[in-house]
Amino acid sequence: MNMEYRRLGNTDLEISVLGYGASPLGNEFEAIDTAEGDRAVHMAIDHGVNFFDTSPYYGRTLSEERLGKALGAKRKNIVLATKCGRYDIDKFDFSADRVRRSIEESLRRLRTDYIDLFQMHDIEFVDREQVIGEALPAAREMQQEGKCRYVGITALPLGILQDVASRAPVDSILSYARYNLMVRDLDDMLRPFCAENGIGLINASPLHLRILTERGAPEWHAADEQVKQVGSKIAALCRSAGVDVADVALKFCFDYPHCASTLVGMSKTRHVRKNLAVFDFETPPDLLQRIETLVEPVKNRIWPTGLPENRD
Repeated sequence: MNMEYRRLGNTDLEISVLGYGASPLGNEFEAIDTAEGDRAVHMAIDHGVNFFDTSPYYGRTLSEERLGKALGAKRKNIVLATKCGRYDIDKFDFSADRVRRSIEESLRRLRTDYIDLFQMHDIEFVDREQVIGEALPAAREMQQEGKCRYVGITALPLGILQDVASRAPVDSILSYARYNLMVRDLDDMLRPFCAENGIGLINASPLHLRILTERGAPEWHAADEQVKQVGSKIAALCRSAGVDVADVALKFCFDYPHCASTLVGMSKTRHVRKNLAVFDFETPPDLLQRIETLVEPVKNRIWPTGLPENRD
């Protein structure tokens, strides 16, 4: 396979279509073998993955610590993204002072002098006026000081992302579970806005937080039962066609040209190998149309998250 790269909006960052989601390195889903985690990071870089995304929230700083250690001298070969503002399940702080301290802490953990993309994490959980009036200006000051090269925002709801980006300049927007086989409203709600304003778009959770896998939705998944059942039907349909639903779902996202990168969580070399193989995967004819028919009753159905006034 040959890795594909796309420019992130109007930045000078050319990032891999497959992005390395580093949350699993922080034991977010299960305890991992750290040596295997290191090997997964190195394998990804050796095969052209150059976009790595983490956060202090993932493993409550553990993901950043482990990623920084794993990268070592290879840091200079990658585009490194981290976040600020969210630090625990219900611990948020988007004050200017905390944003400044946060980037300094992340730089130490990641063992680097600068962050390529510094993002406000899950802004739907706080007053958007603080993000606009305090957090983003503080991040821009850090940019002027050379601590970060670009600044972005992340959330699940799309409306708040567009509103904040229309009122305060950002270089990138990251949303998750809003462009995949089951939900595609990112294409309607955010893509035209980002294209018009030169904002880079990053997709995450192409497997709809594991609904689009053979194992199916984990117990903590917030989607309703009908959505989960449709996910199981899609998996069964793919199985009957002789393919893995995860491969179909990932290929669908890789083929979407309007997102610079699709982030996939990885902590093992077999994850990296499987995800890289999707670039050579071909979806059977008519399968996407048959999936579309299954999805129709629940298409674009998402779960509520964040403050009520910030939900779509």
